[in-house]
Amino acid sequence: MLVAVLLPAISFAQISSNPNKFLGNITTRGSVEAGGNIPKYYTLWNQITCENESKWSSVEGTRGSFNWSGAENAFTYAQNHNFTYKFHALVWGAQYPNWLESLSAKERFAALTNWFDNAKQKFNTLPMIDVVNEAVGNHQPGNPMMKETLGGGGKTGYDWLIKAFEMAYERWPDAILIYNDYNSIRYDINNYITLVKTLRDAGAPIDAYGNQSHELSSISTSELSSALQRQQNELQMPMFVTELDIDIANDQQQKAQYQKVLPIMWEAPYCAGVTLWGYIHGSTWVDNSGLYKDGAERPAMTWIKEYMATDAAKNAVGPLPGTKKEASIYIRPAALKVARGDALPICVRARMATKTIQKVDLYVEDELIATMTEAPYKTVYNVPSSIASGRKTIKAIVTTTDGSTYERQSGFTPLASTKKRKPYNDVVPQLPGTINVTEYDDGAAGVTYNNASRSSAITSTGQWMDYTVDVAEDGLYSFDAEIASSSTGGMFHLAEYAEDNLNYLTEFVEVPKTGGTSVFKTLHGRLQMPLTAGRHIISLMIDTGGFYINKITFTRYEEAEGSCLLKAFNDTYGVGDHITVSARATARNSSVSEVRFYADNILIGTSTTSPYQCVFVPTEKRSYSMTAIAVNAEGKEKMSNPRILEVTSDTPTDIRTVTSDDETDTPTYNVMGMPVGDDYRGIVIKNGKKYIKK
Repeated sequence: MLVAVLLPAISFAQISSNPNKFLGNITTRGSVEAGGNIPKYYTLWNQITCENESKWSSVEGTRGSFNWSGAENAFTYAQNHNFTYKFHALVWGAQYPNWLESLSAKERFAALTNWFDNAKQKFNTLPMIDVVNEAVGNHQPGNPMMKETLGGGGKTGYDWLIKAFEMAYERWPDAILIYNDYNSIRYDINNYITLVKTLRDAGAPIDAYGNQSHELSSISTSELSSALQRQQNELQMPMFVTELDIDIANDQQQKAQYQKVLPIMWEAPYCAGVTLWGYIHGSTWVDNSGLYKDGAERPAMTWIKEYMATDAAKNAVGPLPGTKKEASIYIRPAALKVARGDALPICVRARMATKTIQKVDLYVEDELIATMTEAPYKTVYNVPSSIASGRKTIKAIVTTTDGSTYERQSGFTPLASTKKRKPYNDVVPQLPGTINVTEYDDGAAGVTYNNASRSSAITSTGQWMDYTVDVAEDGLYSFDAEIASSSTGGMFHLAEYAEDNLNYLTEFVEVPKTGGTSVFKTLHGRLQMPLTAGRHIISLMIDTGGFYINKITFTRYEEAEGSCLLKAFNDTYGVGDHITVSARATARNSSVSEVRFYADNILIGTSTTSPYQCVFVPTEKRSYSMTAIAVNAEGKEKMSNPRILEVTSDTPTDIRTVTSDDETDTPTYNVMGMPVGDDYRGIVIKNGKKYIKK
């Protein structure tokens, strides 16, 4: 495991001696040193980013095999030369491993979580991280897949990005967490600001925004100054110039453009550092951005050195001296939209690296609404019924015991609606217990629900509903959802927008087809994290719709002492076969009350006496994941390991062909559950034997 030493100040052996911000660069063809007659890296730059070596595809090109050598080399080099390092990038809709595309959304999320965990294992602490890269619109073709992988748009439209930042903050709370994108200054500034602002307003742990700055080869000083100031006015966070290059072949024109853009960016008090994206001509991603050509400095490089020696460059103020994050301050309103006259809970997550918080003052617009001196820092803002329309600013000012202050902004939008949030019919479901899916909380659209109906349980992609519930006691809970579907591909998850995290209570639950939209079956699952006793708002998020869901029943889960073993499937099976599924179950210091059997988490039968078994009739040629759960007399559960049942034939096995004049036995039962004498796909069941009619 590598541990970054967060240094009190940047080393001054390089071009920049400014203690408030860095002038950095990237690796060259996978190496730190450019070689040849080029000066050593550490004599030029005081920050390093791997161009490719820390991207997911470079590290885990083969699933489960991680190659960190390139990233480790750069990280160690930065440590040895006393300057800082930026990890690039955790989530990106490009340069992800090819094998990711063959996985389901559920499997992709597990793989992405494993990617985060492995990065944490390798780099226990990191100074800076590009958490998400190029997620605006269709900047990358893999963005829709990544969006699905991380839970979709959800309530904010950007929940998938909020989740990515929460996952990064859980692992690297001291790192400066950055959103990074291109065309953010010139061609796509509106969408860029909307994305970053939404993340900030929703309380995501985003610390800074990154402008790649590839599009500046022809920008004017007035346009650049105006765009940067507009970003800062809207976002009020530190800014990084993350990938600056000027792609001009003519030496003097390149120099002139650097003279235009670099001082404006560098001297902005909200600029925390500038990373140039390559410096060797012929070794950058574009043709003419290099600063060294044939081993010699181009005029732009000579000028950069001269500029960095000026008082203006050396004394420019920055928002993160030493590239250290002292304050982690994130404001999480309960919703970004709220009805007029309603109550809006607000929580300020505040954490200091080295100082002690004395108080947190919270403002809506210019009105002080709360002064909080103890964590958790939370209050409720009663939205006036007469409040004017339009977005409102929330501001937190954190004062530490040494008198220092730190500020963070957020916001919300009052709606024209005056329909307050409350439980459906003023009845709060109790857990353990049942939620009826159409009985989501009363309130305004976009506040308690999206694209939902009281009269229909049909789902649509992007739909979500909130349910206020009371949890009786702390613990893990399992759930049973009544679902119906005529096809596969449906998916949902349960979430909770907690004060300090966006919690995914369940995995992404895949909905198999049940035999039709009116054929309801029970889909079983378990929450991934415990619920605490008390009031919660649980959200049902429809990731891929098209199925019906009636109700969800929650049961407190406790694991039983004992065993549950599902018998192996060693025979050859076909569609329509009458397959006996058997389990052996024991309960230590108790008795087994029942054994439930599941195929792809769908309940297929329950047995209350030994031998515990049920009959399963597959309807498709494919693999089924079979499990059993033994329940003891106290209601505690023991789940078997899954067994795979392979159905390899489109027709039942052990079939003989008969003609219409063949004499057969009088039927006594029909394993398909059909009236005796009826057929099923041309198959007649008589006395336990299967016949194909001709």
